[in-house]
Amino acid sequence: MAKSEERLIEVEPGIHVLCHCHWQTDPRPALTVIVVHGLEGSTESKYMLGVAEKGFATGMNVVRMNQRTCGGTDHLAPTLYHSGRSGDVMAVAKALIENDGISRFALCGFSMGGNIVLKTAGEWGAKGPREFCAVAAVCPAMDLASSADTLHRTVNRLYEQYFLWKLKARMRNKARCFPGRYDLSRLRGLKSLRDFDDKVTAFYCGFNGASDYYARAAAANVVDKIAIPTYILYARNDPFIRVLPETRRKVEANPNIEFVETEDGGHCSFLGERNGYDGHYAERRIVDFFASVA
Repeated sequence: MAKSEERLIEVEPGIHVLCHCHWQTDPRPALTVIVVHGLEGSTESKYMLGVAEKGFATGMNVVRMNQRTCGGTDHLAPTLYHSGRSGDVMAVAKALIENDGISRFALCGFSMGGNIVLKTAGEWGAKGPREFCAVAAVCPAMDLASSADTLHRTVNRLYEQYFLWKLKARMRNKARCFPGRYDLSRLRGLKSLRDFDDKVTAFYCGFNGASDYYARAAAANVVDKIAIPTYILYARNDPFIRVLPETRRKVEANPNIEFVETEDGGHCSFLGERNGYDGHYAERRIVDFFASVA
């Protein structure tokens, strides 16, 4: 795979995200795949690198996008990232269209990133950029409240404690980067992801508590509006991502969405036979889907 080009893209005035772009020799006619990571991930997450490797080998441009403050970029944004920032994805796509002249692009997201790309596609609906041709999501957290509450179950406490540890560390780093902006006393006594989102994410991102944040940021609100070919991969044994019956009905009623639900796969951990590749099924399936659409 070709070495990536680092690109800082402004998503709001004075706020940039860091992207790693893998360009084909003649990039304009190739499909460009913008990949978005999950909670506390980055462009260096293994699934991000896997999609980039497989997509590039198939002739696609691949842009690995860090969500704001992720991937060592806390200093680039005084604000926090969260599950509702579809506007950042829209801004990255707009910049690539205007500055690089890409002719077609697709969105891909994992977990939290899956929610964001589906939310983006739903908000665009039939009025998105003419270059937008497909979207894929792996274990997307479309129903944020249900997934956050499932994460708090005893069986998932190791996952939740890991996320909390990472999120608290990020907040401390943000406070160092932007003195006086964040009150670290808000981290005291947090025992769940919902606690963090209530006391920190919602407080600093303009929501009226965690419930308001989850309700407004969920892709479930707009999946019925998606108007381009869409692939969603979900595992029944995902430990904490839940798809509520109402959301499932919306997904299944939308003829543009192919919803694949497997028995096994856990959370973004789909593995298959090493039949000529590394066995990472989700990455392979996404690239194959985009190739079929392109």
